Amino acid sequence: MKVVIFAGGLGSRISEESHLLPKPMIEIGGKPILWHIMKIYQTQGFNEFIICLGYKGYMIKEYFMNYFIHNSDITIDLSNNKTEINQSKIENFKVTLVDTGVNTMTAGRLQKIRKYLGEETFMLTYGDGVANINLDELIKFHRKQKRVVTVSTVQPSGKFGVLSADEKGMVNSFEEKPSRTGNWINGGFFVMNPDVFKYLKGDMDNIMWEQKPMRELVKAKELAAYKHSGFWRCMDIMRDKVELEEMWKNDPKWKIWE
Repeated sequence: MKVVIFAGGLGSRISEESHLLPKPMIEIGGKPILWHIMKIYQTQGFNEFIICLGYKGYMIKEYFMNYFIHNSDITIDLSNNKTEINQSKIENFKVTLVDTGVNTMTAGRLQKIRKYLGEETFMLTYGDGVANINLDELIKFHRKQKRVVTVSTVQPSGKFGVLSADEKGMVNSFEEKPSRTGNWINGGFFVMNPDVFKYLKGDMDNIMWEQKPMRELVKAKELAAYKHSGFWRCMDIMRDKVELEEMWKNDPKWKIWE
């Protein structure tokens, strides 16, 4: 099963780094978050990726074009311009990199990679979110529901302290950054049947996948929700990157590989 990754957005909310490189290339523990996402899939047996490029997409192309060299020990003999690979640390990735346009919205990006998918069920996720999600269970759920699309829903941790106060203004309880907010949101990690492209007709370049197409799927009762109660985190702003870096050093809950 192929995996599509949205990796073309501007990442304006984390502009401290995204002005220099595309958001999926921002590093956690010395590796782009895109690599972490791909490892989540590859560790569970899914190693064929289609990456939707846009903003500074050439940097993602260069990363994978030079991946072998950058992850190998090499000896270079400058006298005869010969290079010897001594030890490589490569991944079992097969990557198709597709330029889907700098200003294209997510529905348009998905529409543009249709020809690379054939008529098989595929997965889709965003290039800025990591989780310890069980993909086999997700796929089983999708097949059982027999809907066109399944979205993984998550309960994000709170970014702010939550308090409760009585009518007189006295605080009864306070919890700093509660682990669950109580609301289930779109966490990415989709599974889709090819019929999804029936909802991507016409010019979709200015349409968000999360708006018109998903709403039409809901109306047609063709969108199922898989509840992921484990770890999930989206790198939306700089604080998220700092927290993910700290987790990587101490307890990277999304690291399901050795």
